[in-house]
Amino acid sequence: MQFEPRDQFEQRQKKLEQIQALGFEAFPREFRWSHTASDLVREYASAQAPELEAEKKEVRVAGRILSYRLMGKAGFAHLQSGGKRIQIYVKKDVVGERGFQLFQLLDLGDHIGVRGHMFRTKTGELSVWVEELFFLSKALLPLPEKWHGLGGHRVAIPDAVPGSDRDGEVAGNF
Repeated sequence: MQFEPRDQFEQRQKKLEQIQALGFEAFPREFRWSHTASDLVREYASAQAPELEAEKKEVRVAGRILSYRLMGKAGFAHLQSGGKRIQIYVKKDVVGERGFQLFQLLDLGDHIGVRGHMFRTKTGELSVWVEELFFLSKALLPLPEKWHGLGGHRVAIPDAVPGSDRDGEVAGNF
C-alpha cells in the first residue's frame, strides 16, 4: 500500500501527540552528548567484545534514525551523526515501559539521543547498549528515497545541513 505524503504527515503528527502523552517534550531544548557516531566508530573500531564488556564506559550520542528494526521486546536502529552511522540496541527490560513505548513510536528521520555503553553484537557489529532514550525531534515527513526522492546531487546540496545529511559525501562538501 502506497502512502501519500499527506497521509504520512498526519500519521507522524499523531505519533508526536502520543510521544507528548508519554511525557516527552515535543521540542526539547537540550541534550548533552559525549560523542558523535563518527567519534564512536573511530574510537572503538578495533575494540574486541570482551574489552568493551569489561570497560562499559558510558557514552551519550545523538543522531538521525536511518534504519529501524523492532523484534518483540527489543530492537535495533542506526543513528547517523558526524557523517557516520552507529547501531543502537534497545531492550524493553533495560529502558523500561515508557522508554520502549517511545522507541516503538519512532520513524526514520527522527532525531533521538541515547545513553548507554558500547558492545559488539553476536555478528560483531559495534553498537550502543541503550540504557536511556531521549526524544529530540520528530520528522513529520519521510526521508527522500535514496534513488527516487531527489532530482540529483545538486538538488540535495542547498537543503543539506553539514553532518546530518543522509549521504556522508554531501555533508563532506561543506
